[in-house]
Amino acid sequence: MRALIQRVSQASVSVEGHVVAAIEQGLVALLGVAKGDSEADARYLAEKTANLRIFPDESGKFNLSTLDVSGEVLVVSQFTLIASTRKGRRPSFTEAAPPEEAEPLVNTFVQFLRSAGLKVETGRFQQHMLVEIHNDGPFTIFIDSEERLKPRH
Repeated sequence: MRALIQRVSQASVSVEGHVVAAIEQGLVALLGVAKGDSEADARYLAEKTANLRIFPDESGKFNLSTLDVSGEVLVVSQFTLIASTRKGRRPSFTEAAPPEEAEPLVNTFVQFLRSAGLKVETGRFQQHMLVEIHNDGPFTIFIDSEERLKPRH
């Protein structure tokens, strides 16, 4: 499972010209689910997302999490994060989980964030979305749940 996290001043998702979700200060989490991902992957990414210290404190150091600043989170399912570009010029999406596997894990990720105390909005699964992101910084972090399995150095 992969998440591309962007610190934002505001963000929204529109489907067919209608805003279906919007947040103010917080994070946008673009979330990709791979074949074989599990609830443990969703929990790991949600805990990392909620607790990343990427907001400045009063002295300008990145010491505050989304929880600390009462930020909001906009979660957008994005299977393209699982793309492989190893061969040729066209990305391969064969490692992306099929919708019937991916959607429950996206919902699990959202539930973990909500249970941590965050206000969470979501895009629409399997819909063509227009995502408007006001990246603050810009500040973008990539998290892969496979990282939790690697030994620490």
